[in-house]
Amino acid sequence: MQSYSQDLRERVLWALDRGERPSSVARRLEVSRVWVYQVRARARKLGKRTSFQIGGHRRSRVAEMESVLRAWIEAEPGLALSELSARLAQAGCFNQARGAVASVESMESHLQKNLHASDQEREDVPQARRKWVEALPRRDVEKDRIH
Repeated sequence: MQSYSQDLRERVLWALDRGERPSSVARRLEVSRVWVYQVRARARKLGKRTSFQIGGHRRSRVAEMESVLRAWIEAEPGLALSELSARLAQAGCFNQARGAVASVESMESHLQKNLHASDQEREDVPQARRKWVEALPRRDVEKDRIH
């Protein structure tokens, strides 16, 4: 989605400065009334007559903790993302666990945890998986075949 042109913003602000009502400006310029109010509020509060930047690079919230994260992972390779995010929250890096996980996941690929769960090495896991697969309903392949 693209933002409205700067020319249109200037026409809206010029009309409002002349004393025209926001609803009549919106009707005449064929934009939403809410957008006219937003443009006016941004000009009044921030003194900016331009749109917000769309896109661009966003710095990771854990970038400054990368060396610490690497040390934790090297010391304990089986650490789960939830444990890493809890440690980061305790370190005061940020306070939202979901944001922590997303930030950790977005770091370089060698920092990302593998998709293999740490309990895959347990003896009971393959047995439980086999039982689960055996319990799945079987399909009659001959019935499903298109002739």
